Amino acid sequence: MRRKFIAMMSIFLVLVMLVTGCSSPADETGDETDDAETKKILKTNNSSEPGSLDPPLAQGTHESWILENVFEGLMTFDEKGELVEGMAEKYEVSEDGLTYTFYLRDAKWTNGDPVTAHDFEYSWKRALAPETAANYASILYYIKGAEAYNTGNGSADDVAIKALDDKTLEVTLESPTAYFLELTAFYTYFPVNKNVAESNPDWAKDPSTYVSNGPFKLVEWKHNDQIVLEKNENYYNADKIKLDGIELDIIEDQNTAWQKYEGGEYHINVDVPTSVVAELQANNNPELNIGLQVGTYYYNVNPAVKPFNNAKVRKALSMAMDRETITKNITQGGQIPAYGVVPPGLKDESGKDFRETVGSLTEYNPDEAKKLFEEGLKEEGMTVQDFNNAGFVLLYNTSESHKKIAQAVQEMWRTTLGIEIGLENVEFQVKLDREQSGDYQISRAGWIGDYMDPMTFLDLWWSDSAFNDVKYNNPEYDALIQKAKTTTDQAERMEAMRQAEKMLMEDMPVLPVYFYTQPYTVKPNVTGIIKVPVRYPIITYADITD
Repeated sequence: MRRKFIAMMSIFLVLVMLVTGCSSPADETGDETDDAETKKILKTNNSSEPGSLDPPLAQGTHESWILENVFEGLMTFDEKGELVEGMAEKYEVSEDGLTYTFYLRDAKWTNGDPVTAHDFEYSWKRALAPETAANYASILYYIKGAEAYNTGNGSADDVAIKALDDKTLEVTLESPTAYFLELTAFYTYFPVNKNVAESNPDWAKDPSTYVSNGPFKLVEWKHNDQIVLEKNENYYNADKIKLDGIELDIIEDQNTAWQKYEGGEYHINVDVPTSVVAELQANNNPELNIGLQVGTYYYNVNPAVKPFNNAKVRKALSMAMDRETITKNITQGGQIPAYGVVPPGLKDESGKDFRETVGSLTEYNPDEAKKLFEEGLKEEGMTVQDFNNAGFVLLYNTSESHKKIAQAVQEMWRTTLGIEIGLENVEFQVKLDREQSGDYQISRAGWIGDYMDPMTFLDLWWSDSAFNDVKYNNPEYDALIQKAKTTTDQAERMEAMRQAEKMLMEDMPVLPVYFYTQPYTVKPNVTGIIKVPVRYPIITYADITD
């Protein structure tokens, strides 16, 4: 019996050891769980398919919101929304304000290569190269020799961007620019990996070849469907990044995106339907945030199409718009009626609000609108019937908000001016392409400032601006913009911009509608999202709690 008992116990112990060997200590303590359940993935919607995720080729928030998470410039915005050193560990500025010397920190690309000053020199000159055809190359014109090179009147060697060694970048400006450091946080100034870009011109089209230097990396891009980002383990500040990844759907329809947010599929929604904003405000819903936004919503009027070539016709269209009704009854997100193109929040030389010191430059005046419209049509040899027979259309990108505003304006023009304007909605990138080619009569447009200065709006209608979709060309206006860009006297600079805005609103190539706010919603278990006036909500430092 004793031998039998010992044999039985031996078998039992072997079985226990086998079972124990199949389990890890983590299993026994309950500490090890499915990776998919523990990962913090922020889910949201990007609203439009990016045209390009190559920094110099990007041209809108549907691209920049992604780029700002996968790339980083010399300067960046931190978790408090403050402008701080990014790829630059420190910098020095010469006494005359013309030369900036940036000293780069130890940082890596997602493929493990070191980020160098040579990458920055290459990237900025690549953005300026005429063959790159970067829409936003002009934002680099503050650098000495940049405009000449980009316009074919100079060489790359004449551009004052120089890598002194792997860690030192020297940049000389045409004239002192108070907001130059802020510009280096903008996506056109982001670096690209020189070796990667030179060896593969299509590197930015496929996640398998995509190389970046920001807090996240691109791992999947299903066109017109979804973009997936993962935390970049090579990022120098990775310990401050709480998310394991970001998933962005690409859905144009606001209502569909809202339903997914409401159903718990999204953590944040940055494009909330106007009717929903009104309801959330009425109920004091804590998930609604009205973010500060330095931006202007406006309509382009194509001067190449008769009778929109006539300033009186354009002014009439502006005066027939009741902006108070639009912001009070339609947008309902704290937007401000726009009677100029420069929004509030930008300071002049005395520290006062630039918008307040300039004042209103247009008005709602139905009687004067009707008078000017009739005069303008007569000068162009047209009647209201001729106008209506032409079948003119207001073009806007697909969105419930844009549609409701367009319908309201359509009715205002019909009631006041007796005209019939059709409406056409298209995808955002299609709208941008048509505006660039001049294939429109009137189009919805909007601009969010790139930096905190009135120039970020006023140089849109400088004759050579790539974003001057109305092809506004006024030598006097250009001279004022040039003066504001080159003078070191802040009072003189601001006065030149005040005069430029007044001139623009006298010619009225664009019709300002309202100044933006950005209503967005965030789930209660999400923290760390910040809003700066010249950016979409910054989700880089977000965290998701249980």
